[in-house]
Amino acid sequence: MTMSTEEKCGVLHGKYELGRILGHGTFAKVYHARNLQTGKSVAMKIVGKEKVIRVGMMEQVKREISVMKMMHHPNIVELHEVMASKSKIYFAMEFVRGGELFAKIAKGRLREDAARNYFQQLISAIDFCHSRGVYHRDLKPENLLLDEEGMLKVTDFGLSAFSDHLRQDGLLHTTCGTPAYVAPEVIGKKGYDGAKADIWSCGVILFVLLAGYLPFQDDNIVAMYRKIYRGDFKCPPWFSPESRKLITKMLDPNPSTRISIAKIMESSWFKKSLSKGVRSKEEQEFAVEDEVNVGKGKETETLNAFHIISLSEGFDLSPLFEEKKRVEKEELRFATTRPASSVISKLEEVAKTKNFSVKKSDSCVRLQGQASGRKGKLGIAADIFAVAPSFLVVEVKKSSGDTLEYNQFCSKELRPALKDIVWTSTTGNTVPA
Repeated sequence: MTMSTEEKCGVLHGKYELGRILGHGTFAKVYHARNLQTGKSVAMKIVGKEKVIRVGMMEQVKREISVMKMMHHPNIVELHEVMASKSKIYFAMEFVRGGELFAKIAKGRLREDAARNYFQQLISAIDFCHSRGVYHRDLKPENLLLDEEGMLKVTDFGLSAFSDHLRQDGLLHTTCGTPAYVAPEVIGKKGYDGAKADIWSCGVILFVLLAGYLPFQDDNIVAMYRKIYRGDFKCPPWFSPESRKLITKMLDPNPSTRISIAKIMESSWFKKSLSKGVRSKEEQEFAVEDEVNVGKGKETETLNAFHIISLSEGFDLSPLFEEKKRVEKEELRFATTRPASSVISKLEEVAKTKNFSVKKSDSCVRLQGQASGRKGKLGIAADIFAVAPSFLVVEVKKSSGDTLEYNQFCSKELRPALKDIVWTSTTGNTVPA
């Protein structure tokens, strides 16, 4: 791949300064780069268009871009932006300093608790992908990076597939991935379920973390494939009975009886000492959450005309009482003529039925789920503003956790519970909550 003038000068699009090379594959080179505006480090993946077009992989590159734009999760490498020149495509990605997880295993097997910590984070990331209809299909230790704090980050979605790439039989039909980590049904060139294939690869990864070597090994690739087909492997004597049981269920050569992610997360071995990486920062933040706001019990804030205009879009006040159309806003507002105490007790009722923790003052309520979801625990913040003494606006936002889980919580729990306190206009139209 020849260097463009911009690359030779070391500055891309006037924004990124290119540094040393971090790695390279068949179609891409990855450089360390610095964002000149923010001073922050990024990993710059540079893909040569000509080479990609020549082998008919342009669709795959476009897919990688669209997949990565959807993937906002603490255990997935983030794509900051995509740029292009006549001959190249540039991916500015999160720079993960700790190197590959593979380098850790190369030094020898991991202790069970360390292996579990990485495995929990891997499953959290893969569960998130699957919830968005995305299957990675090339999971292996080289695609698992570690940051300075030991947080695992899944990368290289070049082979991933959306659920809309399924054939009419609901299965994927392209063989890809790395032989030692690939599920038997993928090698068999028959249709396969992307989620089940990812689970197999996660099983191989867990085996490697605990054993320090691969479960299916043979110098002869045909003999290795035969072992994979039969699920022919042996756990070393130092594996605990629980880990042995879980790995055997993940490395089941029959995809229809192979364990699901939900069942992996319910297993006793997985649940033992859930890692900080899976617990996520928002829980610690909830513990100290707004001692400023909640602890001091500040009075309900009064909205003046300027507040109202800033909350609405222009002079159209309808957005004050409508759910934001843009999903990323993750907030809804409603008006009520009930006192703030009624709003707070309604929110407490919802929290009780769903086993959420509650912090409250006269003007705000903070809820936090107990179950760890796809992006940690779900956190919800409700703030109460007085437009007039007997007319309040309540703003509800997601403060942490997964958007999909938040939206489901709002539609199934929050809206039904708030129905009888939401203000109805004189025309009889209920303002949507």
